[in-house]
Amino acid sequence: MWALAGKAGMDVNSPYAYALWCRDFAATSVVARDDSDRPIAYVTGYVRPDSPDTYFLWQVAVDPDHRGRGLARHMLDFIGDRIVERGVDHLEATVTPDNTASRALFSSFARDRRARITWSALFSEEHFPEENGDSHEPEDLVRIGPLGLPDEAHV
Repeated sequence: MWALAGKAGMDVNSPYAYALWCRDFAATSVVARDDSDRPIAYVTGYVRPDSPDTYFLWQVAVDPDHRGRGLARHMLDFIGDRIVERGVDHLEATVTPDNTASRALFSSFARDRRARITWSALFSEEHFPEENGDSHEPEDLVRIGPLGLPDEAHV
């Protein structure tokens, strides 16, 4: 997952963080693999401790060689079904303002789940330290819910 995060252009955490993630949050994450069992995509997330009805989606990563095949949406639907089964009825994530692909992904997910979607500012550039002279973009919060079953007419 660590190597895939880098290849996919994600903010990369330490390899140790991904190892712990797989141990502690396996029930709220998913990894897609190719025919040779190599990870090609993943979704990581967790149920918020202070808001047990809310799943926070940490990262969605898809290998650039496997984009455009609906993997991100398929994994998001899988996670959506899994969390609803556990009594979690809202999903949150943060998205940079220029990430049109993620915004479209979450909008279609909300539409097909017949859920309300709201966007709000969460973190500004000032919340993040500069790295190698680069500043981090702001992160907007998307909140989707209450989640229902997917609308079969749209999936």
